[in-house]
Amino acid sequence: MEPEIEDKTLELMCSVPRSLWLGCSSVAESLCALRCLQSIPSTRAHNQNTSVMESQNHVDDLSPKKTTILTKLSNGPVMTGSRKRPSEGNNDKEKEHCISLFDQWSETDQVEFVEHLISRMCHYQHGHINSYLKPMLQRDFITALPAQGLDHIAENILSFLDAQSLCSAELVCKEWQRVISEGMLWKKLIERMVRTDPLWKGLSERHQWEKYLFKNRTTEVPPNSYYHSLYPKIIQDIETIEANWRCGRHNLQRIQCRSENSKGVYCLQYDDDKIISGLRDNSIKIWDKQSLECLKILTGHTGSVLCLQYDERVIVTGSSDSTVRVWDVTSGEVLNTLIHHNEAVLHLRFCNGLMVTCSKDRSIAVWDMASPTDISLRRVLVGHRAAVNVVDFDDKYIVSASGDRTIKVWSTSTCEFVRTLNGHKRGIACLQYRDRLVVSGSSDNTIRLWDIECGACLRVLEGHEELVRCIRFDNKRIVSGAYDGKIKVWDLQAALDPRAPASTLCLRTLVEHSGRVFRLQFDEFQIISSSHDDTILIWDFLNVSTNGQSEGRSPSRTYTYISR
Repeated sequence: MEPEIEDKTLELMCSVPRSLWLGCSSVAESLCALRCLQSIPSTRAHNQNTSVMESQNHVDDLSPKKTTILTKLSNGPVMTGSRKRPSEGNNDKEKEHCISLFDQWSETDQVEFVEHLISRMCHYQHGHINSYLKPMLQRDFITALPAQGLDHIAENILSFLDAQSLCSAELVCKEWQRVISEGMLWKKLIERMVRTDPLWKGLSERHQWEKYLFKNRTTEVPPNSYYHSLYPKIIQDIETIEANWRCGRHNLQRIQCRSENSKGVYCLQYDDDKIISGLRDNSIKIWDKQSLECLKILTGHTGSVLCLQYDERVIVTGSSDSTVRVWDVTSGEVLNTLIHHNEAVLHLRFCNGLMVTCSKDRSIAVWDMASPTDISLRRVLVGHRAAVNVVDFDDKYIVSASGDRTIKVWSTSTCEFVRTLNGHKRGIACLQYRDRLVVSGSSDNTIRLWDIECGACLRVLEGHEELVRCIRFDNKRIVSGAYDGKIKVWDLQAALDPRAPASTLCLRTLVEHSGRVFRLQFDEFQIISSSHDDTILIWDFLNVSTNGQSEGRSPSRTYTYISR
């Protein structure tokens, strides 16, 4: 670099803030840097004015008025590029006097003065001030609130944390730990999970720690440490259950119905206490869920019991004898018999005072259920060209599927036809409908997922070798049973993702039935299925024996009922 240019460069660099050129290791590195420096106005006059201002500040007597100080600060231009000169140690008296004057001003005047002062500082000084102010602006509100008698607010804030954040909060300081402990926040976190997640709720009931939840502080409850240690145990249980589903590990229990004249369990429903099944031999059998013993047999139908549903008051059954019967769930007494359909009643659903039945006669009947004994026909829906095999409904839609290969959607309130879902190549044997999703199984051996609002087919699941006879889904899984004797577990979330490969959708295939699978129901912990082989199987994914059993197979307990 030429000496003349180098001298000019050094002169420019000395006249600008260090923060502008600190990044350049040498001026010769870049001519661009030189051009940038040359484009900056010279600040020599600026520095001369600064020297004048500083000399004026070294006076023995300062006026007590704020306007005097501001006038002195405003004598020169804004010092955006100057560096603070080294302290000479002889201005302590001036500092003290300035501070005493500053203390006499109002808060507004103080703020205005400091803003004016900061505007005259360089970026380097701003950084120092920022570092100084940062810790002053921080507030430990969790510690401060209890000191003001507002413990409940601190507890409420921390109660929104997830488990990982709550662990971190406990490590902040003793006061945070005290707020979490006294507020029983681990207990509240577990209660929130039990309220919102059926898996947590089921575990709380099965492992009996539900009795320690949802109790106020006046009752006898364990300390917060109990819930803190309980939480990771629950997580471990959940991970084990999920792994059991993925790997097919289960404990199997088997009920042998051994009907005398005809074999087959066409339908079932269960709860924590009982299993109610409809059999090909025209009977309804109620089984104890724990002991698996037959508690009661209901007779009255003159044909096979093809479908059923029950609640806390009644059991409603449909039969190949074309009738629908209503039974008292406790006594087993027949309360009502509905005679409408001309052929077998293939499926039924009831909820909130409304019942829908469908039949081999191609029709759908909509009933008003004022009481078990007061049931009246509201409307008959006609449109299918073959037997209507299954129905489901909610407050918005009634959905029906038929051997004519179509799914039809009807308005629940008006019973008017809405749309048809086309796609299956053969008759449809089963479906479930919830929210916007319809999942159907067909004799074309496939399962289809549909958006009910637009009628689009979202996914086709292939894997069964024969007719898909029964299907259920929840938020995580689809479980299907087919005439090939197999039960398949599918990943619902992956099935709804168009990017997921088809090969990843079937999580597990369960093979234990020796005949066609007619019906199944499942929850977070188990599948209960029935078959043409006259058995009911309970697949338990919670209480799995780990004594060297092979994956996907577990020893079975067999219970046999011989009708008299």
